[in-house]
Amino acid sequence: MAGRYDSNPFAEEDVNPFANPSTVPTASNSRLSPLPPEPAGFFNDRGATVDIPLDSTRDLRKKEKDLQAKEAELRRREQELKRKEDAAARAGIVLEEKNWPPFFPIIHHDIGKEIPVHVQRMQYLAFASFLGLTACLFWNFIAVTAAWIKVSNVQIWLLAIIYFISGCPGAYVLWYRPLYNAMRTDSALKFGWFFMFYLLHIVFCVFAAVAPPIIFKGKSLTGILPAVDIVGNSIIVGIFYFIGFGFFCIESLLSIWVIQQVYAYFRGSGKAAQMKREAARGAMRAAI
Repeated sequence: MAGRYDSNPFAEEDVNPFANPSTVPTASNSRLSPLPPEPAGFFNDRGATVDIPLDSTRDLRKKEKDLQAKEAELRRREQELKRKEDAAARAGIVLEEKNWPPFFPIIHHDIGKEIPVHVQRMQYLAFASFLGLTACLFWNFIAVTAAWIKVSNVQIWLLAIIYFISGCPGAYVLWYRPLYNAMRTDSALKFGWFFMFYLLHIVFCVFAAVAPPIIFKGKSLTGILPAVDIVGNSIIVGIFYFIGFGFFCIESLLSIWVIQQVYAYFRGSGKAAQMKREAARGAMRAAI
């Protein structure tokens, strides 16, 4: 039992520094193994330097300068564009952006912002008349196509195509756009241009609703007379023609109402007398 406790491993040993080195106990002779060496500066790396690449700093400064230059260029262009718009507005030039129809803009149209509030209702009615004519001519093309397939020849189909591809843009250029500009600028001459061509529009709608047998027996238009004639040969095509007849009747009534409303506004606002004075002035200039 005494052999187990004959030495204390934690007891301090007296080491004589002047003794023979061979007799001094070393780490290899001690019972405790030495700690592994730690790499210097692993945790206390206070003297280490951090290398910051100068190229990245230069690139950041270069990018910042480029962004500032682009911002200055954009501000300059905005100021130049605003200056041109102001100059155009002072000269009476209106810059129009195509915005209608929304899915494929082909014309400029903004009644709510450009037309005075007291005449917006009339302008909306005229726009409904324009869309109604487009619907009439499109349905006329469908009905005449069915008639060409079932009971007739290709000539009426070609005429239906001509009506559609010329009637819609023609109506916009000849009477709807002049009315739009007349409402926006309050020009008497533009009102006169509208009345002249809108009367032709009404005559065409009434003619199409009847469709007398003048051109290819009237079958190129879906009027009442060709509808009665075709229904005996094909009931389906006859129904198509009767629907077209109803469309042209509605369009004729709407157009008559529109021209009455516009003419009442034209007379009440004094534009009739103004147009007469401008016409007389033009006649005098032409005579001189």
